[in-house]
Amino acid sequence: MSEKINSAPPHETQSKTEQRFETEVMPFLNQLYSGALRLTRNPHDAEDLVQETFLKAFRSFDSFQEGTNLLAWLYRIMTNTFINSYRKDQRRPRTETMAEITDYQLSQDDSNRESRSAESLALDRLGTQDILDALDALPDEYREAVYLADVEGLAYKEIAEILDIPSGTVMSRLHRGRAKLRKMLRERVEAEVQMS
Repeated sequence: MSEKINSAPPHETQSKTEQRFETEVMPFLNQLYSGALRLTRNPHDAEDLVQETFLKAFRSFDSFQEGTNLLAWLYRIMTNTFINSYRKDQRRPRTETMAEITDYQLSQDDSNRESRSAESLALDRLGTQDILDALDALPDEYREAVYLADVEGLAYKEIAEILDIPSGTVMSRLHRGRAKLRKMLRERVEAEVQMS
């Protein structure tokens, strides 16, 4: 029989545990929802995934080791829940994009606009939706890594914990995912240049 490591103070009441859970976990709600939306590509499924994640996290909150990364622990629960429950439905079309991602600045200073190439000018017209569409078109393994690193700003070690893969695999997926993303965006720019 394995013994759980309890992060709760000795003799903590259910009420205190609930209060501690609310205080420590609830601040991550929006961040988890953004991640869930990126995984599920559907706002209703994202809400369900976050709800399941919070329920599972609450049920096993006494096994969380105090002093470790709570966000990584929550993402791990969410990712496992997604893999177990949602992946078979992953091909459903997404009905809403993530509004939290701001426009990328893909161009240099506008002051030298006249001397720039047509491709560079097309990059100026590449907006958030183009970037989101390209990110969504990435295979799951690359999209998850790129999203966690470049949107959520997590470190390689945290991503490795969340996805339950070695850090080297994280670096490889990020490298390949970013290369695929660049290629897709470059193709969009080239198509834009040819049309103009």
